[in-house]
Amino acid sequence: MSVNLEQYRDELIEAAPELAEMLDGLFHEAARMMSPAGLKDYLDGARAMISLRKGPNLLVSYLDEMPQVVRECGEDIIRDVVGATLKLSSMVSGEILTLMISTLPGAANRFGDADLLRGYLQLLHRLAARAPRGLRPMLGVLEELLSKLTLSGLRRWVDFGSDAYRRDLPKQADYFGLVSEDSRAVLKQERRGTLFIESQRRLNFYLRAFWGRDFFLRPSAADHEGFRPFIEGGAMHLPDAVDDMEGVSGLDLYRAMSAHMAAHITSSDKGLSQLALNPGQIFFVGLIDDARVEFSAIRQFPGLRSLFRSLMPVSPKGYYEHETMYLVEATARALLEPGVSTGDRAIDALVEQFHLNVGTNERETMFSWGLGVELYSILADRRAVPSLRILEQLNIPYRDDNRFLWSLDDFDWSNSSAYQPDFQAQLRRNVGLMEFVNEVEVETAGDDAQEVWVLSSELFPYEDEGVSYNDMEGKEPVSDPFYYGEWDYKVQLTRPSWSTVYERRQGRGDPDTIDEVLTAHKGVSHRIRQIVDRLRPQGISRQRRLEDGDELDINAAVDAVVMSRIGMQPDPRITMRNVLNKRDLSVLILLDLSESTNELVRGSDRTVLDLTRDACALLANAINGIGDPYAIHGFASDGRHDVQYYRFKDFEQRFDPDVKSRLAGMSGGLSTRMGAAMRHAAHHLGQRGERHKLLLIVTDGEPADIDERDPQYLRMDAKQAAVELQQKGVTSYCLTLDPEADRYVERIFRASNYTIVNQVERLPEKLPVLFANLTK
Repeated sequence: MSVNLEQYRDELIEAAPELAEMLDGLFHEAARMMSPAGLKDYLDGARAMISLRKGPNLLVSYLDEMPQVVRECGEDIIRDVVGATLKLSSMVSGEILTLMISTLPGAANRFGDADLLRGYLQLLHRLAARAPRGLRPMLGVLEELLSKLTLSGLRRWVDFGSDAYRRDLPKQADYFGLVSEDSRAVLKQERRGTLFIESQRRLNFYLRAFWGRDFFLRPSAADHEGFRPFIEGGAMHLPDAVDDMEGVSGLDLYRAMSAHMAAHITSSDKGLSQLALNPGQIFFVGLIDDARVEFSAIRQFPGLRSLFRSLMPVSPKGYYEHETMYLVEATARALLEPGVSTGDRAIDALVEQFHLNVGTNERETMFSWGLGVELYSILADRRAVPSLRILEQLNIPYRDDNRFLWSLDDFDWSNSSAYQPDFQAQLRRNVGLMEFVNEVEVETAGDDAQEVWVLSSELFPYEDEGVSYNDMEGKEPVSDPFYYGEWDYKVQLTRPSWSTVYERRQGRGDPDTIDEVLTAHKGVSHRIRQIVDRLRPQGISRQRRLEDGDELDINAAVDAVVMSRIGMQPDPRITMRNVLNKRDLSVLILLDLSESTNELVRGSDRTVLDLTRDACALLANAINGIGDPYAIHGFASDGRHDVQYYRFKDFEQRFDPDVKSRLAGMSGGLSTRMGAAMRHAAHHLGQRGERHKLLLIVTDGEPADIDERDPQYLRMDAKQAAVELQQKGVTSYCLTLDPEADRYVERIFRASNYTIVNQVERLPEKLPVLFANLTK
C-alpha cells in the first residue's frame, strides 16, 4: 500500500493556501510516525476537515498537530479524533474546534494512552452538549487541569460545573476558566496524590535497573471501585493516579505494582487453563502464584520484601463480612514471609510446603495450580469458602488481577523484544523478468511501499542497441536497505528499525584534482611525513625472559646454570622471541555531506566541502605511509526513510586514481541524521579483524533532519549511538567545524572524544595531526 500526496495536494492548498510552502514538511513528519494505512487516514481526515467548511485554520492545525498525537497514542487514534471533530462541528464554532485540535498533543502527552484520549474526546462532546459556553475557557486552562487531574477527576470536575451552572452563563465561564473559588475548590478536592505520567520515566529506569530489559507501562483509568492493575497486549497497565497509603508514598506503590507484574512476566513459563476450575479455585491459584513470582523477585532483589511487606493489609475485626477472610489475609502474609504463622495448622503445613519447594519451582505456574487447588480444598472441607464477591474484597493494592496467568497465548514472555512495538520491515524480493512485468501492481510506488520487487538483471527497452534503462536514465545503483533502531529520549526506548540506510554512489571527478591538493600543501605534507615516520612500526623487537620462546636467551641460560650450581632455584625463563612490531588498528573516516557543507568559509572563496576534501586527501596520504587499513565514507539524509551513505574508499582499496576520482566528485546536500550513519559505519568496522577500531567523524554542524523538529531528539540518538559503538569496541571521535558546538557536542561525545576547529581553513592541517595523536 502506498500513499501519494499528489492526490490530495491541490485540494488541500485550495482550502488553505498557506499550506503551499509547508505541506511537504508536514507530510514527511507524518510519514516518520505513521504506516501507509495511517497516512491514508491522516489525509482522509484532512479532507473531512475541509468538508466542515470551518475555515483554513482548522485544516492547518489538524495537519500540524496530528503527527504529535500519533507519536503519543498510535495512529489508530486518527479516526477517533476525526469522528469527535465531526460530532462537535454541529455544536461549536470552527475557532473552538481549532483550539481543541491544537491542545490535543498536550492532552495525548499527559494521558499517554489511546483509550484515555478517547475518553477525553467523549468528555468534550458531553461538555459541549451540557455546557457549551464552558468549552472555550476549559481548553484555555487545559494544561493546568491535566497536570493535576486524572481523566476520572477531570470528568467529575466537569460534571460539577455543568450541573451547578447550567443556566448561569457568566459563572459557567468563570468556573471552567478556573476563575471562581468553587472551581479551584473542586479541583483541589479531585486532585490525586501521584500521577502515573509524572512517574513513568522513573518506573522505566527502576525496572530496567532490576531486570536489565525494557517493559512497556501504560496508564488506565482507575475510576471504578475495585480497579486492579493488569497485564495485557504486551504491556503493564497501571492506574493513572494513586494516593499515598499509610506511610507508603504513591511512587513506592507504583514501584511495587510494576515490580510485581515484571516478576509475573519474567518468572512464568506458561499460561494456565480455567477449565474444570470454579471461581474460588481460580482465586486461590492466583493467590499462590502471586507469592511464587514475588519469591522469585525477592530472591534476586532482597530489598523488595520490605516494600511488599509494607503494603500487606492487616484488617481490624469487623472489616470483612466473612470470618474466613481474616485467615486468607494471614495466609497471604505467611506466603510472603517464611516463619509467619496463620494460626491454622493445616494451612501452616501448606505454607511450609510452599516455602520448601518454591525454590526449585519458581518459574512453574503448575506449581501454583496444585497448591492453589489444595488450599481451596482445605477450606471447602470445612464449608468455609466465601463467595467470589467476598474473596475479591482482599485488598493487596500492588497486585494485579492475574488475567495474565490464565492467558493461553503462545507468547514468549522471556523475550524482551516481544515488548517492542510491532514493525514489519519492508520486504524486497528478487524476481524474474516476466513476473516483474506482468504482476507488479504499482510501478511508481514510493519508499513506503510494503513490498518492493527487484529485477535480478538489467531491463532493456525495445530497439535498445544494448543500453539498459538504468544506463539510459543515468541512475546510480542503490543497495538493499539497512534498518537501524533509533533512540527516543522522551520514552527512553529504542524505536526498532526506525531509520533506513541506503548505500549510494556519488559522481566522479578529475583525479588530478586530488594530486593538485597534495602538491599545493607540500609544507603540511612535510610535517605530516615527520609524524608518520614516528608512528610507523619500527622493525623487530626482542622479547627476553620467556618460558616458551622461539630461541635460547644465552644470558638468561648462563644465569640459570650459575644459580643451579650454587644450589638456588634457577629462573625457568631462559628463552626469547623476536616480534614484528605491528599496529593493530582500522580507521573509518565518516564525512558529513549535508547541504551546509556547500557554504563558503568566511573570508575565502572555498567551501567547507572543499576543505573537507583536501583534509581527507592529506589524511589518506598520511595513513598510506603508516600502513593502517582505513576507509573514507560519507553520509547525508532526507528523512528517516532515506539516509544516504557513500563509500569513497573501502578498507581493501588502494589510494589509487579510482578512489581519487570519487573524492574529487564529492558533493553536499540534504540533512544530517548522524546516529543512523554512525551505526552503519560501525557495521562496516565490525567486519574488520583488527583489535582496535576508530570511527572519526568530520561534521560542520549538529544532527538535524527535515522530519524532526525537536532539536534534542537526534542529538540524544547520536549520543546513544556513540554508547552502542563503544559497547561493540568501536571508539568514536568527532571533529566538528561548528564554532558553537560547545552547547551540544560534549553531550553527544565524551569530553575527551571531540575537537572543535574554530578556523575551518586549517582543517587540512588539523585532521592528519589529530589522527596521529589519536592512534600513537
